[in-house]
Amino acid sequence: MTSERLGIFGGTFDPPHIGHLVTAVNVRHDLALDRVLLVVNDVPWQKVGSRSISPAADRLAMVEAAVRGVDGLEASRIEIDAGGPSFTADTLATLRAESADRELFVILGADAAAGLLTWERADEVRDLATVVAVHRPGVADVTPLAGWRWVRLDLPGLEVSSTDLRQRARDGRPLDYLVPGPVIDCIAARGLYRDAS
Repeated sequence: MTSERLGIFGGTFDPPHIGHLVTAVNVRHDLALDRVLLVVNDVPWQKVGSRSISPAADRLAMVEAAVRGVDGLEASRIEIDAGGPSFTADTLATLRAESADRELFVILGADAAAGLLTWERADEVRDLATVVAVHRPGVADVTPLAGWRWVRLDLPGLEVSSTDLRQRARDGRPLDYLVPGPVIDCIAARGLYRDAS
């Protein structure tokens, strides 16, 4: 029996946008992954205190809306169910415990990959998964870390940021073509990003 090749693309997703989806579908294709989980952080420890973060339930609803009908992409609440600060090492350990023969791939932007050694229990991440460092034009490249399983992928450069999208939503500017339509509907239905923060 062939083991599952599973991508783990974690994030705050506040909100999820086309850059996230382009990354997920291209990594899935290029590495022949069976699935890519868009893992919504419960408490994104690297961002706590830096800005207001939408409730995890709202962020999960947006990711579910974004991936609905997209083959091979799934919203995951694994870190929400675990509660508290979200650490990739814990998520990988849980996914490995569910199926010992899974091949796990952690999908990161090159900027995030450059900071891997600062992560909580980075050695466990190294032992459990292959890092997929996604490089975009105009972003500094990252050197693979010695002793890590590492894949570098080039993707189209899309200048979309969640910070800008939150501000656009607050200002009443259009999100069309930057955010999937179902996510725009979810933002409106839940009244997200109305308050300045």
